[in-house]
Amino acid sequence: MSKKQAKPQNPLWQTTKTERKSYYSYFFGQNMIYNMIAGYLTTFLLLIGVDPIKSAAVMLAVKVWDAVNDAIFGVIFDKIQFKSKQKYIPWLKIACALTPASTIAIFIIPSAASETVKLVWFALAYIIWDTAYTLCDVPAFGIITSMTSNVEERNTILSLKGISAGVGTALTTVLVTVLISEFIGLGYGPVSIVVAIVAMATMIPVIKHCKERNKTIDEEQFTVRRMLKYVVSNKYLLIYYIGYIFYSGAQTYNALHMILAYYIYENSLASLITGTVAALPQLIMALLVPKIIRKMDKTKLFRISALATILLSFLILPTRGNFVLFVIAFMLRSIPLGIIGVLSFTFTPDCAEYGQYTTGTEAKGITFAIQTFAVKLAAAISGSMGLALLGWFGFKSEFVIDGVKQSVSSFEDLSRINAIALQTSEALDGLWFTYNVVPIIGLVIALILWGFYKLNDKDVQVMADCNVGKITRDEAEKLLSKKY
Repeated sequence: MSKKQAKPQNPLWQTTKTERKSYYSYFFGQNMIYNMIAGYLTTFLLLIGVDPIKSAAVMLAVKVWDAVNDAIFGVIFDKIQFKSKQKYIPWLKIACALTPASTIAIFIIPSAASETVKLVWFALAYIIWDTAYTLCDVPAFGIITSMTSNVEERNTILSLKGISAGVGTALTTVLVTVLISEFIGLGYGPVSIVVAIVAMATMIPVIKHCKERNKTIDEEQFTVRRMLKYVVSNKYLLIYYIGYIFYSGAQTYNALHMILAYYIYENSLASLITGTVAALPQLIMALLVPKIIRKMDKTKLFRISALATILLSFLILPTRGNFVLFVIAFMLRSIPLGIIGVLSFTFTPDCAEYGQYTTGTEAKGITFAIQTFAVKLAAAISGSMGLALLGWFGFKSEFVIDGVKQSVSSFEDLSRINAIALQTSEALDGLWFTYNVVPIIGLVIALILWGFYKLNDKDVQVMADCNVGKITRDEAEKLLSKKY
């Protein structure tokens, strides 16, 4: 690596170009994995003939373990000291292998097995994946606080990583949708293996290139009791992520995009169009947002975008009979939604700095464990809520024709038996409601909660400088815009 390549882009920045590129590459792979689960798990469970309500119950039951394992890992993460003196990289090494492997385990459930076997297999594989994703997510976001103490640099890196994350999501959407569509009919197992291999290859570079250079004051002086006290006292962390769970947990369309495309617009590949118009704004906004938040505080931009998303969501409701209008309305809504997507996880490092500044406890493991828990819980809620509502509206996952149970494991099979005609009008109405109305309700609740989030970028920079010892506590108090 030449000196020119290693030189930071900005004289005040602490990271190198190679370091940032490997960080972006990691999120390309991570989002392939996440999109495979969040975007296709619900469809997979419906196709292999598992009762929607039972599947939903298993998803939520796993979250009991999730609540425990995230809290446990957050404490372990903050307490363990590796011989290498690294805090984040050792965990990322484990995650780069375990996360792709556990993803494959979920999607190789035998379609010919009994419903009980399928549910047990799914529960066990999902628990393993859930644990692996904690190892994958917490260190990846936590390491940004060690890579740089510059808040503007963090915001920029976390915004720009949205480009690679968006590309990873888009690639997975195109690849998986085409391969499992009724036109090709490839199984979920082989497709998940392809996704896992590509994801692993793009996640590994972060292990070699990212550096842990910033150590914080009071880094290792904590107990489990202090951790619990820290979580309760970090009000902005709780406010933001409770709101996030309502917002993201109500995004039922993420889990139902192929189902809606097939049953409402009679072509599963129609979901590629909506997926594309949803991804492009986020990619564009990932470039624009860093420039915007230099002039506008990101919290204000975030709230404005949330309100715009709610208002534009109502344009989608009357478009059921016209796919062109549906796509246009979907695209307009995707613009502010893209900004939300870019900014979503830029608040966690701020909450980590606030938590350390106000409590004196450096607990980034706990802080980012809460982020991971919220992300996984929201994905499980959106998927299970989608399944439960479809089951409540009478949506069929098993089909009997002339007294014979039909074996269905792909969209090709659905097309063969003309499954659209076998669903009731109530079930299809319920699908449209679940896909479009539920997300509006969730975002309205989230926006109300986010109104109580009061941190701003300038104050967070002051806190960060104090936390790493650049300024004293007395100096910080004089520089803050208000008392925290």
